[in-house]
Amino acid sequence: MWREIQADQQFDVSVDGHNLVAYSYGEGDEVLLLLNGGPGLPCDYLRDAHSWLKDKGLRVVAFDQLGTGASDRPDDRSLWNISRYVAEVETVRQALDLGRVHMLGHSWGGWLAIEYAIHHPQALKSLILENTVGDIPHLSSELDRLRGALGSETVAMMQRFEALGQLDHPQYQAAITLLNYRHVCRLDEWPAPVQRSLGDWNMGPYCTMQGPNEFLYTGNLKDWNRLKEMGDFRMPVLITTGQHDELTPACAMRMKLALEEAELQVFPNSSHMPFYEEPTAYFPVLLDFLQRNRG
Repeated sequence: MWREIQADQQFDVSVDGHNLVAYSYGEGDEVLLLLNGGPGLPCDYLRDAHSWLKDKGLRVVAFDQLGTGASDRPDDRSLWNISRYVAEVETVRQALDLGRVHMLGHSWGGWLAIEYAIHHPQALKSLILENTVGDIPHLSSELDRLRGALGSETVAMMQRFEALGQLDHPQYQAAITLLNYRHVCRLDEWPAPVQRSLGDWNMGPYCTMQGPNEFLYTGNLKDWNRLKEMGDFRMPVLITTGQHDELTPACAMRMKLALEEAELQVFPNSSHMPFYEEPTAYFPVLLDFLQRNRG
């Protein structure tokens, strides 16, 4: 369903002396604000998957987070923390005069959306948590389980190169590649927007906040857990995940149990990107949720 569309409007937004670039598709008061994953990825992969929803009466807004894409790329590790990113999201929302929004956070963008919802609940009509988690220590235990499926010898090899700091070794990278094709995107050919985002990855924010790859968390978010605070959410919440997702259905279930009321959808033939892997199942679920929570 995805297609690359020229933005109807493009904006420059100043955030603490740095410039961010935002993209808007469609018009109207029903705004879907996208927070993409990474950290350190341009928004292309999430923006291009969802921009066509302008045809469904939505205004779709995305932006390149600081350090990514067309936005400024300062070399300052102190900027790479979730509190600053929350302030960045709020600055964008106010600068574009978006009003109350439907916020869709994917992967790292979901952690950011959760943190944003804790501090700015009044700004949200609804919250869509896609392929994300509320408890990173629990996620790390799930990632160990996924790594374990490669077999004990492969796990031992990975641990050896991690201990030696030789994560660029071909054997180690081969294991990561296999995990990526199992649990990040199961398509034989990854869509062009995904390849474009991955090809322009700023590893500064990523390594500082998350770690060296998708299956090893060593950054400043490794102990992040907001399940308790999520119990106070009163906005409508949709949680989606893929059966084979690196951020596993077990992680999604923990969020659902933490919330007073939330909807959870698991797409059986997807991993981390159901909007590309299983679009005919994914988009009806998303559109139905948004339709029921307009206003």
